[in-house]
Amino acid sequence: MSAAALEVSALAKVFGGLAAVNGVELTVPAGERRVLIGPNGAGKTTLFHCITGTLAPSSGTIALFGRDVTRLPEHRRTALGMGRTFQITNVFPELTMAENLALAILGTDRRKWVMHRSLAAFAAVRRQALEGLERVGLAGRADEPVKRVSYGERRQLELALALNTSPKVLFLDEPCAGLSPAERQRISRMIAGLPRDITLLMIEHDMDVALGLADRVTVLHQGRVILEGTPDEVRANSEVRDVYFGHA
Repeated sequence: MSAAALEVSALAKVFGGLAAVNGVELTVPAGERRVLIGPNGAGKTTLFHCITGTLAPSSGTIALFGRDVTRLPEHRRTALGMGRTFQITNVFPELTMAENLALAILGTDRRKWVMHRSLAAFAAVRRQALEGLERVGLAGRADEPVKRVSYGERRQLELALALNTSPKVLFLDEPCAGLSPAERQRISRMIAGLPRDITLLMIEHDMDVALGLADRVTVLHQGRVILEGTPDEVRANSEVRDVYFGHA
């Protein structure tokens, strides 16, 4: 592995006259837990979209373990080791938890085109789906339709979907958004328990969660990085307090 799992250089994304991301420099070493924070509208999710391929950047470069992926489509970046979740859950509510994960598994396999066969014909896929659900604490909910489970359990399912691709770099976009305190603690423990061979980049508004999980924190404001440091350095920084809470 390269010393840097992710290297972003002079990255910008402009919508009309608005620079949502403006000259971002970001280097994340392999195995690190990096948390991206900033007020609403700071450009955090737009930056994620550019890095993962959902949006094409206006300028700048993105490298994954030393390989330039700036112009690669999302599925190519996934094949190279990028995985992600989104702010809003995006699963099939009428299908069971296991069926959702099985579809994701088949989506990375040539057998995905065999649409006339029942899922029962793919015993190995079913086993893999159950293993994925067990990894995030959902083994007992495998055959429950997604529409009947809690929002927190849907978040756990999305984490299982992201881990299904065996990512080297995992992007989590507000994994604790909308969750109860107990659910936030559960998701936080799962994230903290991920192996260190997965590099983590996470957007999180809950400062207790963010600073509790981070090795280092990057603070974004108006599309620019204004600070990068340890959780203690971020807590003590007056500029960060001003950005979040305004001037006294």
